[in-house]
Amino acid sequence: MKLKVIIDDNARDIDVPQDMLDQAGEFFAKMDRDMDGGWRMGPEFIEHPDERQRCQIAANRLLTAVSASNTKVAMLMAGYILSRLAGISAVRIDTGGEMLNTELLFETNTKDGATVAAPSPGERPQKAAPLTRADAIARAEKEVTKVFRVGQAYRFATLDRASGRWMESALMSSSEEAQQMRMEAFDQRFEELLESST
Repeated sequence: MKLKVIIDDNARDIDVPQDMLDQAGEFFAKMDRDMDGGWRMGPEFIEHPDERQRCQIAANRLLTAVSASNTKVAMLMAGYILSRLAGISAVRIDTGGEMLNTELLFETNTKDGATVAAPSPGERPQKAAPLTRADAIARAEKEVTKVFRVGQAYRFATLDRASGRWMESALMSSSEEAQQMRMEAFDQRFEELLESST
């Protein structure tokens, strides 16, 4: 099986033999166990990474392996992604340290029989159903991180929905100040989500 890996402007195919996929089942299961306890993905700590996020984590490790010319680890990480996401054809790996910005691309059939890469399920839907207040709160919680410490200061990050990148707040001297600013950002995002879904 092949996985196209796109890093900046460079693309390469990683061919993972079927026998390697078959033999690496226990290794992949160990990766899942390691991620069961949560994982820091950029500024955000994800307590329970879902399937897509786990593949973004694997893609980040794939980037490290490619940079170090470690073919075996690169093949294993590509194999993990292929084994977990049916129909995946490519990954566009974020190189700025924001794993959540890594794109997972899937093959979709067109009417003429050709295939084109499509965004991963759940990402950038063309038409979203109206959000309930509970849905908007849950989305806002995911798009505005909790306050985290940076040296002696505090900050949080907000997902820029247009670019898909995390925007960090200014550094604040106290946790209380950061929490207050974070709540203001959360309330603003909550209102934006409600308005955009109507």
